[in-house]
Amino acid sequence: MKAFFLSILLLFGIQLFAQEVEVDSLGFMTFEMTEGDTTYTMKQYFMVFLKAGEQRDQSEEVVAEIQKAHLAHMDSLANQGIIHIAGPFGDDGDFRGIAIYSVPTLADAKSLAEADPAVKAGRLEVIVRPWWAAVGSMLK
Repeated sequence: MKAFFLSILLLFGIQLFAQEVEVDSLGFMTFEMTEGDTTYTMKQYFMVFLKAGEQRDQSEEVVAEIQKAHLAHMDSLANQGIIHIAGPFGDDGDFRGIAIYSVPTLADAKSLAEADPAVKAGRLEVIVRPWWAAVGSMLK
């Protein structure tokens, strides 16, 4: 099973680099991918992994304020059309949640993620990775 998934990832990687990546008028990287009789516009998004930070010893009151500010930040980005989906993980591990950002560059994504009040307070750290998906993709 692992070999199957690695093969799919390898084929996608080869397909990605075989395509002509373009930068649209807003600065987003895209390319066209045809599979059978369907052509997809692939777009680069950024997946933001929210990880537990080193400063997690704040009082309950301070944690509540940080969380309120964190959610307001996420809500603001969602209202601006920057965050397409976000949420916490369902366990109590080091990785606390994810968000998918629609911004033109890695630097933009990192800047917005690092502006999160929970990141500034040290409760969260961010790892930002480029991620390709077909425009209009959605969870089912």
